[in-house]
Amino acid sequence: MTHPITSRRSALRAAAAFVLLTTGAAMAQTKPIRLIVPYPPGGPLDIVARALAEKVQPMLGPVVVDNRPGAGGNLGADLAAKAAPDGTTLVIGAVATHAINPWLFKKIPYDPIHDFTPITGIAQVPNVLVMNAQTADKLGIRQVGDLVRYAKAHPGQLNYGSGGNGSAGHLAGEMFKSQAGVFMVHIPYAGGNPAQLALLSGQVDLTFDNLASASANIRSGKLRAIAVTTATRSSAMPEVPTIAEGGRSTGLGQFAINTWFGLFGPARMPADVTQRLNKAFVEALASPELKARLGSLMAENAASTPDQFGAFVKAELAKYERVVKSSGATVE
Repeated sequence: MTHPITSRRSALRAAAAFVLLTTGAAMAQTKPIRLIVPYPPGGPLDIVARALAEKVQPMLGPVVVDNRPGAGGNLGADLAAKAAPDGTTLVIGAVATHAINPWLFKKIPYDPIHDFTPITGIAQVPNVLVMNAQTADKLGIRQVGDLVRYAKAHPGQLNYGSGGNGSAGHLAGEMFKSQAGVFMVHIPYAGGNPAQLALLSGQVDLTFDNLASASANIRSGKLRAIAVTTATRSSAMPEVPTIAEGGRSTGLGQFAINTWFGLFGPARMPADVTQRLNKAFVEALASPELKARLGSLMAENAASTPDQFGAFVKAELAKYERVVKSSGATVE
């Protein structure tokens, strides 16, 4: 028979252990999530990150956005790759950090597939092939077919500007040239804004620009939107066809390239942690606040399951290997 005093002591020990366990679990749940943004404050990715951080807090607790720019996004991505896989350090990776930079940089400190746990896609931002409207009128170019025909008849006479070697605009141009079988001269600038100014002033003939940044000049008539670079038309400007639509007879029928970003954790994150984060961020992306925020950036919601996002990233990495190597662009 158990002595009453021994029984009470056992009950007290059990109660104390329960308090310690539940207190520890509560502390783990309230530890702030560090959401790394590998770019400076103020850009589209940072704006969406801050809106998401606020929206998921009721489900996940405090979320602190930590801007860690440097090395084209590689610095911030590497910080997340080397963090503990407990779900408290996440990174918003992008097409640059997980698909372009591994081929563009001669050496990066992380593996874009094996060093991360994909959680969900966040958004895809269309780019748009735009021409200076006066140049387009002078050359009789209104659609993709016109551009390809002119470029083939006048090799090397057209040029296109971009925000720099290895930028999204540069690689879109190289992909266009390769698939259409044309030659246009690439003129790199120190960022997207200088490239757009060069286009507006007629120094370059065309660019593959971010739809949000080009939209005001498209609507004012200063730029002509020839086509969007995505596989489907943009809901923000549905009247503009895709390059693939206008290029089926010119080798461009499968053309699809865009800017995307999504949520990653370190490799080896537990499945239940990954699913909890996926649920919170996918629900946040479906909220009216995030829909409005993405709409203001002309971005499309790209929420997905972890498996879908992981497969997408692998496909993008393979695609950009071909594009970057054919462009010849490298960064030390």
